[in-house]
Amino acid sequence: MRLFKLLCISGFLLCTNHVMAQPAADEPVINYSQQTHTFESSMLNEQRTVVVQLPKSYQTYPNKRFPVIYRLDGAGNLPLINAVLERLQQDDQAPEVIVVAIESTNRLRDFYPTVNKEPQGPVGEGGGAAKFLAFVEQELMPLVNKQYRTHDYSVIAGASAAGVFALYAMQAKPELFQAHIAYSPAVWWNYGAPAKSLKTFVTKANSINSYVYINIGEEAGIMRERYDDMQQTMQNSKVQNLRFKSDAFAGVSHNLTSAAGAFNAYHGLFLSKQMPLSALSDDVSSIDAYYQRLSQQWGEQIAPPDRAVRLLGYSLTDNQQFERAIEVFKYNIKNYPKSAYALSALSYGYEMQGNTRQALVQIEAAIAVADDTYPYLDYLKETKTRLEAQLSKS
Repeated sequence: MRLFKLLCISGFLLCTNHVMAQPAADEPVINYSQQTHTFESSMLNEQRTVVVQLPKSYQTYPNKRFPVIYRLDGAGNLPLINAVLERLQQDDQAPEVIVVAIESTNRLRDFYPTVNKEPQGPVGEGGGAAKFLAFVEQELMPLVNKQYRTHDYSVIAGASAAGVFALYAMQAKPELFQAHIAYSPAVWWNYGAPAKSLKTFVTKANSINSYVYINIGEEAGIMRERYDDMQQTMQNSKVQNLRFKSDAFAGVSHNLTSAAGAFNAYHGLFLSKQMPLSALSDDVSSIDAYYQRLSQQWGEQIAPPDRAVRLLGYSLTDNQQFERAIEVFKYNIKNYPKSAYALSALSYGYEMQGNTRQALVQIEAAIAVADDTYPYLDYLKETKTRLEAQLSKS
């Protein structure tokens, strides 16, 4: 257990230093690069404006491609997105992204799929979502993909009417976006047409390969009734490949649900470089599968990290699942055969299992590969001495 605590403490210190470190006074502060595009849309027959924000490392890595978040309702949403994603990125919980902020001209027209006929809302408004989606797919996305280094992982996000559009896009063009985020989507519209449409779509689908996040605040009345009905259908759905997450925030106004939900939305969306124990099946091939999905999402090839896999094994030993832990530790050594960390972790697994002889074999292997940069060589030697003493007594 001492080895586990030692490694966890060192990892915590490294992470803490990374998160809390501030640039020195003489260090340049790297800011986001933002570029504004204004162009005539033949689909919408009007001039449209978008603001494209590039990752801070965009110029540093000229061959790297990035996921894209299409955020409806304009660049005013960028500070919140940046604050959330930066904190997640500091903990390896999210990749850097390109954000495309789409400025609005007529939200009711563009974002609602149907014309409202219910006296509860503005009668006669809406119905332009199909045209707006065609604009996004056929004009905006080709422009962004041509001028910037994007990869094929795109997110659409919006609030209220824009949230309705994000959910509509999944139904109309299921493969266009890989994630759909809808903050307090106004599904009350036109006698609940958006809620009914999504319920029908989910009920009939065999597979929906998407991440969907929705939330609601203190809204009541028909909005809450229609939203809750839709949310329950989504929550209870057994459709394959759908990753669904929702929140309900008591006391949070409709206009604040974006701020209330942004962290949960993106934390749930992006896979972490530290694979969670819940993603590990009885077969260690699930580790490869997880990091393949992560690589596809992040837009770069990421092999299972030595430390991340070791932490999976340590979690299993904490749960006294020693056989599974040893299997995970052995899997890690296949990827990092010269890692003193990986070998000493396997030694720990064997020791916790009660197999002192194999624990000694692995600790000796760890000592053999450890070089001057390995900070715990003395600990390995002490462990070897202790294990030898245990064997001699037995």
